[in-house]
Amino acid sequence: QVQLVESGGGLVQPGGSLRLSCTASGIIFSIYVMGWYRQAPGKQRELVASITSGGSTNSADSVKGRFTISRDNAKNTVYLQMNSLKPEDTAVYYCNAKRMSNYYWGQGTQVTVSS
Repeated sequence: QVQLVESGGGLVQPGGSLRLSCTASGIIFSIYVMGWYRQAPGKQRELVASITSGGSTNSADSVKGRFTISRDNAKNTVYLQMNSLKPEDTAVYYCNAKRMSNYYWGQGTQVTVSS
């Protein structure tokens, strides 16, 4: 059974930082493309950042220079370091694992940026 478990969300003031973690089980983590998506109320889910099995990264223009995705294959964990957070970053953040036709989601973690 595949499980992706996110943690690290919460309430933070504008300009603050958070680090999200997602630990996977039930898959060969190292061969999967891992990604972070987010969905704000009334909006579609969007890709925030992704990292390939080889460590190449991609991120949305809206988070470039502020968010960093990384992975630790020994711990089956992918991270999203979020700095300089803005109110518009408020959303539920979802972890995703993808390889060919296999696609898995975590349950999501809420990030709220507010003063």
